[in-house]
Amino acid sequence: MPRIHPVNRVVSAGVATIALLAAWPAIIPARAAETACKTGTGGLSLPTGFCATIFADGIGHARQMAIAADGTLYVNTWSGRYYKNDTPPPGGFLVALRDTNGDGKADVTERFGESPAEGGHGGTGLALHQGAVFAESNDRIMRYPLKAGEVAPKAAGEVVVSGLPLTGDHPMHPFAITPKGDLLVDLGSATNACEVKNRVPGSPGNEPCTEKETRGGIWRYDANARNQTFSPAERYAAGIRNGEGIALDAQGRAFATQHGRDQLHEDWPKLYTAKQGFELPSEEVVELKQGADYGWPECYFDPAQKKLVLAPEYGGDGGRKVGLCADRQGPVAWFPAHWAPNDMKFYVGSGTEKAFPKAYRDGAFIAFHGSWNRAPGPQGGYSVVFQPFKDGKTAGDFIVFADGFAGAVKEPGRAEYRPSGLAVGPDGALYISDDVKGRIWRVTYTGGDPNAAVAAAPSPQAAPTASKKASPPEGMHPDAGRTVAALPVPKGATRDQVALGERIFHGEVAGATCGGCHGSDGKGSPVGADLTSGHWLWSDGSLAGIESTIANGVPEPKEHQNAMPPMGGVELSQADLKAVAAYVWALGQRRN
Repeated sequence: MPRIHPVNRVVSAGVATIALLAAWPAIIPARAAETACKTGTGGLSLPTGFCATIFADGIGHARQMAIAADGTLYVNTWSGRYYKNDTPPPGGFLVALRDTNGDGKADVTERFGESPAEGGHGGTGLALHQGAVFAESNDRIMRYPLKAGEVAPKAAGEVVVSGLPLTGDHPMHPFAITPKGDLLVDLGSATNACEVKNRVPGSPGNEPCTEKETRGGIWRYDANARNQTFSPAERYAAGIRNGEGIALDAQGRAFATQHGRDQLHEDWPKLYTAKQGFELPSEEVVELKQGADYGWPECYFDPAQKKLVLAPEYGGDGGRKVGLCADRQGPVAWFPAHWAPNDMKFYVGSGTEKAFPKAYRDGAFIAFHGSWNRAPGPQGGYSVVFQPFKDGKTAGDFIVFADGFAGAVKEPGRAEYRPSGLAVGPDGALYISDDVKGRIWRVTYTGGDPNAAVAAAPSPQAAPTASKKASPPEGMHPDAGRTVAALPVPKGATRDQVALGERIFHGEVAGATCGGCHGSDGKGSPVGADLTSGHWLWSDGSLAGIESTIANGVPEPKEHQNAMPPMGGVELSQADLKAVAAYVWALGQRRN
């Protein structure tokens, strides 16, 4: 009988998410690998027998990767509004990395491809095919031919396909290339659920959803052709909201991850509780089949019922109605909601001494970028998991294989690192990229047991802290020790209002989810504005202006990805509205 361990590190690919958070079936988490690794674990938490080196650092917002037979690693990096248009490293957005002395760290770095000076913004997708690097750049997928002996291509890039959509919520274009040259490109949705008004509470879905003609699916092109142009005609599979991780298994079957839709509770509070909002829907892995429809936007996957159900924008009633979803294609694996699966690679590595144990063969590693919208519950993801597969189907529970990326705070704006891309080297090493600081880890197995079982990483160890003083028996004021005590109070408000607003902002009162987008410190994230900068886009920054913005919402943001629904998507009372406006005003006066 399997032993149950108190640390929750494993979840079945086919079981309700939250029920398992209390007691996931378990492979016992391994001891920290650090003690067994001469090179350490690069700050990660890994199972026993696995080690990691920091292969490269500071290369830009590293997204997806591919590795050549000679061990050269190619990386696509990205810039633009998602990263607040910060300054990328000089040179092209594509990076070639090589380790010439075998110490697990790249000592050769060469950049190529379009630079900011040439109008480039980088991209996500990257693959190798027939002696060339294929990479996304803006609205195009480019081909850079490699000559023998080159680390980075010196030849100019050739346009494979252009005109790919860039607008809306998911402007990136991840892709994979099959051995025969099928170029499978993800075109993520422009909206959350094809609503008439994107992310606005109660807005119905467009019927029909004409967005699906050009978005929300996988398109197929010919990797061996040049100067192809995007059109609706090349759609290969539909109903995939954002399929960032496209991968082939050992038999050549194609699979894709899917980012599930957001804001069931915020947009439909009478149908979904706040708890259901962060439990639903599942993140998915689907097997790609030509002509199939995987449900978006009319359907979402409910892990408790293990089926697709009708979305509220299309007549759903909170999870009971199925309707047309009965004819849509469900996933082969599913995972906790909002974890954001950004890449996937099947482990089909060779039998070298660095290769992982046999139990990992043919399974899939998935990089979960991490959630922003699980408030008022804890954010999740920010890890790499391993999902066993056999013959195209899941073969057991998934485990958290690598953890500790985020550091102390799992939030988009405060996480130290966020897993984004994966690659498997010819020697069996696993590469993991981070798109916050541009770090890449190289994970190897040094345990020496090819028959070792799949094991989960231990929970990351928090840094030791001093013992806390005991609280007095009479208790303490609920705001004691909170940062709100140091904030200014706007004219016409009270400190108690600011304190209440802080609790609302963090989801402790009224079911609000402000901190999910704006960060628990209010300093923003890729999807929400920095409220501490004093830079106001929708008002003059006065208390009345902030209150009006919160009440009316921001349906068409100027600088960020996500619209803000009126009242933040919850039913705030007038007292709650005034309180959270007072807190946001106070944050805007703080400069640190």
